[in-house]
Amino acid sequence: MEWTSATGHASYDEAGEALVLRAAAGVDWTNDSLGGEPQHGATALGFRAPAAFSLSARVLVASPRTTFDAGVLSLWADSEHWAKLCFEYSPLGEAMVVSVVTNTFSDDSNGPVVTAPWVYLRVSRVGPAWAFHSSADGRQWSFVRLFRLETEKPVHVGFMAQAPLGPSCEARFDAIELTEEPPADLRDGS
Repeated sequence: MEWTSATGHASYDEAGEALVLRAAAGVDWTNDSLGGEPQHGATALGFRAPAAFSLSARVLVASPRTTFDAGVLSLWADSEHWAKLCFEYSPLGEAMVVSVVTNTFSDDSNGPVVTAPWVYLRVSRVGPAWAFHSSADGRQWSFVRLFRLETEKPVHVGFMAQAPLGPSCEARFDAIELTEEPPADLRDGS
């Protein structure tokens, strides 16, 4: 595994069988559709995406939460072509599933509010497209988004923590599963 940009802070908790990432203060990925300055200070730990796969994990944010902090499954080709599926803290003080797809500018979409301390997230490569799903239990999956990244560059898939407004964010990823096959049906809960 390798970082998308600068080396980040990662460790493995053997007792809890969890990958732990700690974001520095003020780091995020965003290409603001309203014209704000792009932000690419966060870094993701991962690997080159296979031709077909699904990567899932249970995501828990262990640190006190601040607005927009998140544990993330990420896709990165370059600063204008990337996507992220987040367990993010909203400005209203709610944890929720948030997806962001960037083809030059970021298309940001809020998903369901999560009342549990964790959520399962999954990213899949399906032919020329990518799919995002979330789940309360890691067995029954809810469709979040299907999209393309408008690039021919290799895509890095991985794990990330972000803390755009806070002093830090500790994200824990456990129950990590990588399979060579994406779901056969993206909308049937499998």
